[in-house]
Amino acid sequence: MELSQNDHKHSVSTKASKLPLLNGITHLNSLSETRYLGNIDPSRAFVTKVKRLIIKVGTAVVTRSDGRLALGRIGALCEQLKELSSQGYEVILVTSGAVGLGKQRLRYRKLANSSFSDLQKPQGELDGKACAAVGQSSLMALYDTMFSQLDVTSSQLLVNDGFFRDAGFRQQLSDTVNSLLDLRVIPVFNENDAVSTRKAPYEDSSGIFWDNDSLASLLALELKADLLVLLSDVEGLYSGPPSDPNSKLIHTYIKEKHQGEITFGDKSRLGRGGMTAKVNAAVCAAYADIPVIITSGYATNNIIRVLQGERIGTVFHKDAHLWTNIKEVSAREMAVAAREGSRRLQVLKSEERRKILLAIADALEKNESTIRLENEADVADAVAAGYEKSLISRLTLKHEKISSLAKSVRMLADMEEPVGQILKRTELADKLILEKISCPLGVLLVIFESRPDALVQIAALAIRSGNGLLLKGGKEAGRSNAILHKVITSAMPDTVGDKLIGLVTTRDEIPDLLKLDDVIDLVVPRGSNKLVSQIKESTKIPVLGHADGICHVYVDKSANIDMAKQIVRDAKTDYPAACNAMETLIVHKDLSNNGGLNELILELQREGVKLYGGPRASGLLNVAETSSFHHEYSSLACTVEIVEDVFAAIDHINRHGSAHTECIVAEDCKVAETFLSQVDSAAVFHNASTRFCDGARFGLGAEVGISTSRIHARGPVGVEGLLTNRWILRGSGHVVDGDQGVNYTNKELPLKA
Repeated sequence: MELSQNDHKHSVSTKASKLPLLNGITHLNSLSETRYLGNIDPSRAFVTKVKRLIIKVGTAVVTRSDGRLALGRIGALCEQLKELSSQGYEVILVTSGAVGLGKQRLRYRKLANSSFSDLQKPQGELDGKACAAVGQSSLMALYDTMFSQLDVTSSQLLVNDGFFRDAGFRQQLSDTVNSLLDLRVIPVFNENDAVSTRKAPYEDSSGIFWDNDSLASLLALELKADLLVLLSDVEGLYSGPPSDPNSKLIHTYIKEKHQGEITFGDKSRLGRGGMTAKVNAAVCAAYADIPVIITSGYATNNIIRVLQGERIGTVFHKDAHLWTNIKEVSAREMAVAAREGSRRLQVLKSEERRKILLAIADALEKNESTIRLENEADVADAVAAGYEKSLISRLTLKHEKISSLAKSVRMLADMEEPVGQILKRTELADKLILEKISCPLGVLLVIFESRPDALVQIAALAIRSGNGLLLKGGKEAGRSNAILHKVITSAMPDTVGDKLIGLVTTRDEIPDLLKLDDVIDLVVPRGSNKLVSQIKESTKIPVLGHADGICHVYVDKSANIDMAKQIVRDAKTDYPAACNAMETLIVHKDLSNNGGLNELILELQREGVKLYGGPRASGLLNVAETSSFHHEYSSLACTVEIVEDVFAAIDHINRHGSAHTECIVAEDCKVAETFLSQVDSAAVFHNASTRFCDGARFGLGAEVGISTSRIHARGPVGVEGLLTNRWILRGSGHVVDGDQGVNYTNKELPLKA
């Protein structure tokens, strides 16, 4: 199934042909393309009609904790506004920060002009209006410089609350702003605190506005804006202080519900407002029919994400209380829907389930360009955010990877039907037949980090094994996961429904999901040691997975060095970010004397591998000593250590490894068998790269993960690891009756009757 623009039910604006990634790159998909692909949240559908928007940026966003200007955040803000302006949006900026900037400059000037004796005297507070006067010109000069670098013209408009009591002023203000916008000039508003007659920060002397949040709200009304975005130093409005771990982000504010439930924390550390002021301003604008979104100004692209319809921040809308059709689905509702979908899936015939997988494989290939477009946006954002190369490698979906995914889905489709297989038949007594039959586990919750290809593999495995599925991917792969989920669920027949596979979009939902041990049957965390440990500590649901991939290659003294070089090179460099990549090379001590170790080291160095040594190897090789043998580099780096013999290698692996995958390179079969039998890991290889530890390479079609546990499943977990069994007993009126008169035969029968 190929997604088309007609699949989207909302009307879509055609403006904005490019979206910025704030690193000099644009990703070539329009807002309309993003929306029909499923990224738009139903509660943000109104953004498709936005033409004029007001952005208010607070003091805590434009300044750092030390009071200095946050140049990076201001630069990112200016880049976003430039892109929006060039795409036809009418952009108005309301900025705070003048008083803070002026205070910083006047403190410096006072210090420079003070004698030593002056500095010994108590230092009084600087006059706020003087700070405002100095800061306003400095702040505007900064905006003007940054916008000029982007070939954008900006203008300054200073206003006071008293001005708005004059109808003539209000009309002139509207005319001036309209003229500026027609000329593609970005108006920059600020309250003129230097001459304000207000005596106290929160004193509403005029009944009009008393901070830049309420000024932004008032301007939104006067200038007939389509949207007001209030940028804060937190993600949005929380149910309590954001620092409280029990506080939850409120995605949609409903006055009747939330007004009495919210506990506000401290006001802004620098400005006069804070979240209380923002909520008051947002409610005022929203009930005047202007939607408002409060979101973080710390992220470099949140304004763009708001206009893409992403579910970020908190939305205020006059009709929010009527949005029963787009209410937030609870964790339990999502899990129950997945279980119901699983039961409908199990009712289908084997060939019908097979056709679903084939349809998914076809849809992946037909929508490759769309998938890669969204993925490229994620990758560009990750690069701009400074993520490590190993994460970016896992995040990237190239043509080869998408083709490989489609191939693995087809492989799963063509495998023997795993559900409903008779595993054992036993005659308990005459005409009393017991059957052990394979069946799905039920509902899986899989939490993974930066690999969007994992979503496809896991979804295909869930469908093949008849399980319901809830997926939570990393935020860095948000666009990729959304489009892949859309492609997969669009291929589901109505007989099953698209709720079989649910996509969890925020981390706030995870704690609630982990409490559902009566609905969710297995949690599979795929990611860092920290992630897996946190999940295990937070749930009663069985957890399957591995925390680390500390994989070893031991090269014995009997090894063929040419073979060893080939295996070591592949194990480390084929895909360094993979969990089955070699992280530690262990060599027999004799190889340090006969040149074998040098050959192995040169092979790795030619591939650009950075080497660290254990206590014995670091001095010999003249490399830095590793801080820990239990370290997963996930990059072109590894540890090297020298041991006495195979038994020392086994002891090292069992002590420092993660029970994932280990390899011995040896020609001595007796030594090899010792290694294979005594290393306590999920997968142990002889003369073969650790990279073979993979569900697809094992012929499993795909894997939901690699388990280092010893209960239920171990190693690459494919379809079989997602199945359990149940017992079917067929009798002819048999009763126990104290086992009187029952002649138990317990005879094993052929699987096929």
